[in-house]
Amino acid sequence: MTEIHSKERIRWACRRGMLELDVLFMPFVEEAFDSLSKEQHATFQRLLECDDPDLFAWFMGHETCKDPELNSMVSLILDRVRV
Repeated sequence: MTEIHSKERIRWACRRGMLELDVLFMPFVEEAFDSLSKEQHATFQRLLECDDPDLFAWFMGHETCKDPELNSMVSLILDRVRV
């Protein structure tokens, strides 16, 4: 699979059922995804496999993700989108 197809699939996976998540994921993918390491790419892809209610709770600060890698990615996304 080429890099372009991979990024297109990531963009598609970022389209969620909740607008609040779309507003976080889409700018992150457009502005920061390319600068991530391969490990961070894998972590981001794992994050996209999580259920929307869990993602919403993590991003809104209602809960903390117990997986340290995913929790780190949530923080990274929030930091990048706030800039």
